[in-house]
Amino acid sequence: MSDSTEPGSYFVANYPPFHRWDAAAVPTVLEAFASPPTDAPLGLYLHVPFCRKRCKFCYFRVYTDTKAADVERYSQGLSREAAIVAAQPAVAGRKLRYVYFGGGTPSFLSVKQLEKLVAGVHASFGWNDAEEVTFECEPGTLSEPKIKALRELGVTRLSLGVENFDDKILEANGRAHLSAEILRAWEWICAAGFPNVNIDLIAGMVGETRETWERTIERTLALQPDSLTIYQLELPLNTTFVHDARESGAPTPVADWKTKREWVDFAFDRFVAAGYAVSSGYTLVRDPDRVHFRYRDMLWEGSDLVALGVASFGHLSGVHYQNATQWDDYLSAVELGQLPILRGLRPTSRELLIRETILGLKRGRLDVERLRTKFGIDPVEAFARQWAQLEAEGCLAQLRPAPVLTRRGLLMVDSLLPRFFEDDLVAVGGIGG
Repeated sequence: MSDSTEPGSYFVANYPPFHRWDAAAVPTVLEAFASPPTDAPLGLYLHVPFCRKRCKFCYFRVYTDTKAADVERYSQGLSREAAIVAAQPAVAGRKLRYVYFGGGTPSFLSVKQLEKLVAGVHASFGWNDAEEVTFECEPGTLSEPKIKALRELGVTRLSLGVENFDDKILEANGRAHLSAEILRAWEWICAAGFPNVNIDLIAGMVGETRETWERTIERTLALQPDSLTIYQLELPLNTTFVHDARESGAPTPVADWKTKREWVDFAFDRFVAAGYAVSSGYTLVRDPDRVHFRYRDMLWEGSDLVALGVASFGHLSGVHYQNATQWDDYLSAVELGQLPILRGLRPTSRELLIRETILGLKRGRLDVERLRTKFGIDPVEAFARQWAQLEAEGCLAQLRPAPVLTRRGLLMVDSLLPRFFEDDLVAVGGIGG
């Protein structure tokens, strides 16, 4: 199969895949909200869909050129949805273990808007006891007062969307910020004293070369972030890049998968040599004993996740769900005091085992004992054929006592996961070799 980066998504975010979720399951979702609570950890995700501009590789539900009145209405909508959700039997009285502000660009909001939003949500969900409160930022939206406000509002993990340090590459890919804004914001962030500051990078952006990538890695390493997340650029169908390619008939000049893996491999080697530890196929941490990814780890291990905001995805009492994906549909529902559920799915026990197996494997090592205890099934035995394939392909370093991926396997982990899907969902082929 071709190693080139073709239009389509290969990143595995959940299981069963989203195309299996449907509106017929909405009553099942509502039943889950009305049921007694589970003993799973509870997290909260808030989707803030505003951006200064839309990146050409972005496939999320975002809005640009937004009026202040729209921001105000949406923020009130989040607060109203929080109140509706917090009153449901499956949620009421439970303490949050983690909180995640995603987008879009949460840092698009002004200090006053952020303080009002947090106060509104806090009225229903307090997170003073949460182990982690993560907040995504775009460098050009930050100011020193805003960063100080985020720390005072309880943010413990700031995630800065750097992506690259080359201004020409940032501009070619539609990013709203330039490198000078990254460095300016970094000084303020360091002074604020967040327990964890994460930098996001993307390997293989349009215009990237080996030389520019290595310069970006060296500049990032010099900042000494607490953690680093690196994604390999893909081309989902609803991105500007794919739309423009269809219009012009010319392919988007994105690095192939082999090249992107080599670049991430270089980054891993540089950071490991500097004392960082590989935490997943995308992440490195400077101090594993101090820096954790509670949102990631609890979600991948089957926590409940209450999702607030337009188009956001949640998981409650073993049921997947997604909120309404259109602005008016979402706001109309919450303003009427209704849960804005669009679609859902109740996975079988087998599907939940697959979900936690493939998501757990993204960390590079599977927690077999936890899965055996939870599901009563040994995943090494249940997926014996898949492990044999991975070993034959040079992607598995060991099988017992727990499967461990090689570096090669870790760098291409998302292309390996579909083989664990149930037979009617197994993708044909993979992403490169």
